[in-house]
Amino acid sequence: MDDCIFCKIARREIAVKAVGMNDSAIAFLDINPVAPGHTVVITKKHAATLMDMNDADIASLFSLVRTATRQIKAGLKCDGFNIGLNQEKAGGQAIPHVHVHVIPRFDGDGGGSMHSIVRNPPKENIDAVYKKIKDAEPVKEQAPEPEPEQEAKPVEKEEDRTKKMLKDWELDL
Repeated sequence: MDDCIFCKIARREIAVKAVGMNDSAIAFLDINPVAPGHTVVITKKHAATLMDMNDADIASLFSLVRTATRQIKAGLKCDGFNIGLNQEKAGGQAIPHVHVHVIPRFDGDGGGSMHSIVRNPPKENIDAVYKKIKDAEPVKEQAPEPEPEQEAKPVEKEEDRTKKMLKDWELDL
């Protein structure tokens, strides 16, 4: 999308402090961090929510989430993480482009767990909620299929590929 800020980042029209990258995702420091090292991991290809993505792109996104988390842990020596994404407006999604927040946590930082985000306990018991989900019309997979594979390329190490991709970015790994 032309006016999507994350698509502009993916096209390198906006500079970021990249902490990692792979073929289909970029991890960079959030410009409004809630903690030191707060990182956002986005898809290079526009998708509004996780539900709009194919399995291969989801796997690639979360592979980079793991890599970025390890890099942040090594650099900041944090004590833990909150990792999550906001889906749709009611879920707090401010930018309609899939992005995962990796928030480093430090002992005594005053933050809470995922359970502190929402206080809306169900009025029905767990069995009634389960029945509604289980009895709903099965959801057909609507995410796009991965793009067809192209001619095989020589395999290069992830570290070498990441360094090449980050060459033009502000942060060199």
